[in-house]
Amino acid sequence: QVQVTESGGGLVRAGDSLRLSCAVSGRTEDVFSMGWFRQTPGKEREFVGVIAWNTGMTYYSDSVKGRFTVSREKAKSEVYLQMDKLKDEDTAVYYCAGSTLPLLTGFTATHRYEYWGQGTQVTVSE
Repeated sequence: QVQVTESGGGLVRAGDSLRLSCAVSGRTEDVFSMGWFRQTPGKEREFVGVIAWNTGMTYYSDSVKGRFTVSREKAKSEVYLQMDKLKDEDTAVYYCAGSTLPLLTGFTATHRYEYWGQGTQVTVSE
């Protein structure tokens, strides 16, 4: 079993930065990739970015590419989402998710991830 816990959300101004953290515990050896998703009311959960645990290879959605950075610290079993140049449309609940699969086709889909955190709210004001 793997447990995933996000933290670091809050209220920020447009143009500011924020870093989200994701602590992974339990059978961390089962996790091959860690993804970040976000969701707003009435919409499907949206892929943000993902990182391969061993290699550090990352992929991002077009909406955040160049502004957000996914990273990890293996020794601490933590994953991070650095968000820069935040916009109003970035407002959402952000989720960290773990997958037992490596970065193969379909990694942007929620069903490819077995372990999910409770989410952390990020609100970007005008």
